[in-house]
Amino acid sequence: MLNIVDRAKEDRVLPIFRLGFRPFFLFASLYAILCIPVWLWLRSHGQPDLLVVPAIWWHVHELLFGFAMAIVMGFVLTAVQNWTGIRGTHSWALAGLFSLWLLPRLLFWTPTPLIIILIIESLFILSCAIAVAKRVIKMKRWKNLFFVPLLLLALVVNALSYISINGQPILGLQLPFTSSALWQSMIWWFALLLSIMGARVIPFFTATKLGIDKPRSFFWLESAANIPFIVLFILSFIPSLNALWSPPLFVFAATFQFIRLYRWQGLKTLHEPLLWSLHLGYAFIPLSLLVLGLNLFPGFWHVSLHLIAIGSIAGVILAMITRVTMGHTGRNIYQGPNMTWAFLAIAGAALVRTFAVLLWPQWMNELLWLAGGLWCFAFAIFTLKFGPMLVQPRVDDHPG
Repeated sequence: MLNIVDRAKEDRVLPIFRLGFRPFFLFASLYAILCIPVWLWLRSHGQPDLLVVPAIWWHVHELLFGFAMAIVMGFVLTAVQNWTGIRGTHSWALAGLFSLWLLPRLLFWTPTPLIIILIIESLFILSCAIAVAKRVIKMKRWKNLFFVPLLLLALVVNALSYISINGQPILGLQLPFTSSALWQSMIWWFALLLSIMGARVIPFFTATKLGIDKPRSFFWLESAANIPFIVLFILSFIPSLNALWSPPLFVFAATFQFIRLYRWQGLKTLHEPLLWSLHLGYAFIPLSLLVLGLNLFPGFWHVSLHLIAIGSIAGVILAMITRVTMGHTGRNIYQGPNMTWAFLAIAGAALVRTFAVLLWPQWMNELLWLAGGLWCFAFAIFTLKFGPMLVQPRVDDHPG
C-alpha cells in the first residue's frame, strides 16, 4: 500500500494526471476513433498538402506508435507502481510525458521537419523506459525489467521508420529495407508483448474469478510460443529468408499458441465479458498465424496481418483498459458498465477487414467503412462509459 504523506498536495493534482493509465487510455481511445475515419478519407481523396508524411505511412505508424504504444505506456507506467510499491509517474512529470506523446500527433499536420518530430517521439519512449527502469531496478523486481529493452527496441524501430520514408532521408541516412518491413517487425513486437503478458494475466484472472486452479506454466511451452516472434521480428528485415522461413514458423507458433490458450480454459468464461474478451482477443494471435502459415490468401499477406493488428492487439487492449480502468479507479472490476457489444464489435472489425475484404473485393470500399465503423463504435463505447472515470478521483479516495 502506498503511503501518501501530503494528502493536500495529492488533491491538488488533476485527477487525469494522478497515474499513467488515465491520460493515455483516454486520449489513445479518442485518437483511435479519429484515426480510422481520417485514414479512410485519405484513402479515397489522396495525399493532403498538410500531412508531411505519406498517408499510408501515417496510417500504420499512428496506429502502432500513436494509439497502441500510448496504451502500452499507460499500462506500464501504472503497473510499475504495483510491481515496486513506488509511486508511479504523476502530476507535472506525467503531464510532460503526455505532451511528448501528443505533440507528434499534431505536428504531422504542420510543416515541422521530421527530425524534430522524431526527436520528440524518441524522448517520449526513452522517458517512459527510464521511468520504469528506475523503479524496477531500485526494488530489484528483475522479472519486469524486460519491458525496458523492449521499449528501447521500439524506439530504434520508430527512428528507422522515419528514415525509411521515401525521398525524405534524415541525417543523410537511407535504409536497405522498406517501411513495410518495419511495420511487420512491430506487429511481432506487439505479439511478443501480448504473448508474455497474456500468459501472466489471462490464466490468473480466469482462475481467480472462476475459483479454479491456474494451469501450470511449462518452460518448453512458453518458449515454443514466444521465441518464434523474436525470430519473425528479425526475419522482417531479411526478405529472402523471411519468405522461406516464416510460413513454417507461423504454423509452429500457432500450434503452441493454441495449446497454451486451450489450457487457459476460456470456454468456462462465457458468462463474464471481462474474461471471455481477453480469451477472444488473444485467440486472434494463433488464428492469424495459422492463416499466414497456411497461405490461405496468396499475395495478400499484408491484409491477413489485420487479423492480429485489429483482433488481437486492439482486442486485448480494449479488454485490458476496461479492466484496468475499473480496478485503478477503486471500483469492483466485475460490476462496471457492460462492454459486450464493444468487445464483439472489435472482433467483427478484424473479421470484416480481413476475411470479408478478401472474399468480396468488389465491395472493398464499403467493407472498409464497415470495419472502420465497428472499430470506432467499440472505442466510442469505452470512451463514453469509462472516460468520466478517467478524469475523476478514485471512488475509494485512494491516490492514483
